Amino acid sequence: MANVREIRKRIRSVKNISQVTRALEAVSASRLRRAQARALATRVYAEKAWEILLNVQSTAIKGVPLHPLLSARAEVKNVKIVLITSDRGLAGSYNTNVIRVATRFAERSSAPIRYVTVGQKGRDNMIRTGKHVVAEFSNLPPEPTISDVSPIARAAIDDFLSGVVDEVFVAYTDFINTLTQRPVVLRLLPLLPYTTDDIVFSDYVKDVPHVSSNMSEYEFEPTPESVLDEIVPRFTELQLYQALLESQASEHASRRVAMKNASDNAIELVGDLTLVYNKARQASITAEILDIVGGAEALQESLDNMAEEIYKAGA
Repeated sequence: MANVREIRKRIRSVKNISQVTRALEAVSASRLRRAQARALATRVYAEKAWEILLNVQSTAIKGVPLHPLLSARAEVKNVKIVLITSDRGLAGSYNTNVIRVATRFAERSSAPIRYVTVGQKGRDNMIRTGKHVVAEFSNLPPEPTISDVSPIARAAIDDFLSGVVDEVFVAYTDFINTLTQRPVVLRLLPLLPYTTDDIVFSDYVKDVPHVSSNMSEYEFEPTPESVLDEIVPRFTELQLYQALLESQASEHASRRVAMKNASDNAIELVGDLTLVYNKARQASITAEILDIVGGAEALQESLDNMAEEIYKAGA
């Protein structure tokens, strides 16, 4: 059993750590409220914009896409995955889950994979495991705007239009609620629903809105080409922006839960250590009492012997 001083130092250390975890929990709770509000405020708009785009695409003549970003390639030779993680840790399994989903999705793809990482944790993991990372973005603002994701979207659009890649996916964490976050993969380019016969693939891929049966007729002014040239790239940015907002809300939710669990575990550990400390202190006090009693008995015996010698000498 450790001595009393060592146990006291461990208790003090655990209490200090619990103060840090409680502070991080409070900060994450505050950031979560703002991040959740941003994600929910734009989610309906992003989903409705996706549905309208699918309706517009369904009106095109079969085999003639309305826009190059809406055209699927006959053969997929290269794939790009935009991986969204956090810059910092202490977020439970948030980063691990989305990295695992992106890696498993890439392993089942027959085409070579290029990675664009958003966040230091994803970048470090991809480089450490020898993945082909072509670009990385980190230290994004805590409250990002659409202009913050424009360089990422522009790089994906340019590579797709130039034929460098034939598909672009974004791997991120979908925010369900405070306790549930789901890592998913969404096809960013071409802007069409992703279908596959692979059951494992389908578990990773995020569902998109279906085309409604009562399709509306759309009128374009001045021309369909000029309108789509403007809105389709912006819609690509919107989907990437929404994925980033969902990821940030999921990150803060995961960190809040992780820090709360750490604080609860620290309280429990302090209780266990306090019990051990009391037992060690009791054992130490008992040992001291036994030493005192033993010393007193030895002293009494010595005094009795001395008194007996003095008595004998006097007699």
